[in-house]
Amino acid sequence: MQYNPGWNGSSVNLLHVRAAGPGDSLHYVWSSIGAPAVLLVATKSPSSALRVNWTQLLSPSPAGAIWIDPPDSVVYSTAVVFTKLFEFSEAKPLGELFYPTYDLSEFSWDSLNHTLNLTALTAELSGAPASDPGGAFSNGSLAFRVTAYEAGGREGRLPSLLHTADSSQLEFILAGVAPRGNSSRFALEVATVEEAGAARGLRAERSIDDEYTPTVFEVLSLVAQSQNGSSTLGFLQWKATAYGSRSPRREDGIQCRARGLQAANWSLPVSSIVQAYFGDSLGSTCTVSALNVSFGGEEGEVYREKRYLSWSVLLGFGEPPRDTFSPLVISITAVALGTPLAMLLLGSCLVLLAQRRRYSEYEPIN
Repeated sequence: MQYNPGWNGSSVNLLHVRAAGPGDSLHYVWSSIGAPAVLLVATKSPSSALRVNWTQLLSPSPAGAIWIDPPDSVVYSTAVVFTKLFEFSEAKPLGELFYPTYDLSEFSWDSLNHTLNLTALTAELSGAPASDPGGAFSNGSLAFRVTAYEAGGREGRLPSLLHTADSSQLEFILAGVAPRGNSSRFALEVATVEEAGAARGLRAERSIDDEYTPTVFEVLSLVAQSQNGSSTLGFLQWKATAYGSRSPRREDGIQCRARGLQAANWSLPVSSIVQAYFGDSLGSTCTVSALNVSFGGEEGEVYREKRYLSWSVLLGFGEPPRDTFSPLVISITAVALGTPLAMLLLGSCLVLLAQRRRYSEYEPIN
């Protein structure tokens, strides 16, 4: 992990996470310069490096300010931008009532350097609107907590996402923000940028196994695939739940829904690292897609009572991890299904034996 590589100030935030393998390397570049965003780049060189022209990056024309050296080592690159936070409520019988939108590109962000933990590989980006006339953020904040991994495993806290060394976890946190309605719900707009030859698609998978995330049976993945469908390039993956507690338990679950993925026919808000890396292709050959992830049931009671919301999502390269039944669940299932079957087989054998042993005192008539 590197904070603002090549720059001594802390007035802006750029976090570079690099994972090196024997024949390749992966780069995650997180930043709050403009709208919060992460740039993901996979290379075929184990020694590839991030280069930043800070003077150009902080100028009104940042195109070309970020690149990977050597440039020909890049095999795949994408970006995810967190653009807006919507707040709305069910205004019956008129339908949904939307309050003024929070544009994340207009937030003021704290220095990420204060939360950077190089041992745990974590960092937290926290901010609030630069202008907050209603005072909703007077005692609250919006944050993105980043966690990188050195090996595969499973996160200890709910929703206990399964991860690999090629992935990172992002936790979106809304804490202490005063809702503007009695039954407010929130939705986060997530935009993705793909270069020519790749496209995003939304997958939903259901399972009967809720061992690691009780009462949640659905996993959603926003997957980038090559246009010929031959390979999966990258993903965002999350469980269909959020939580209303700093120490989440099953009863703290908040309903989470993803509203359909659409091609974004509007321009992205100012997000300097995306513009700095993709340059002119951002408005020509790149494909921008977006979807809204909403939190809360129809009444929005959980957030109103606790004023805390957390949603975890995994980002990475290649196919998203897939949960499998643990040996404990397999053993319990085998016993639960095998015992009745064994009893049925044993009973059938006893009946057959009993029938063969039946006899009569009468002699057969010839």
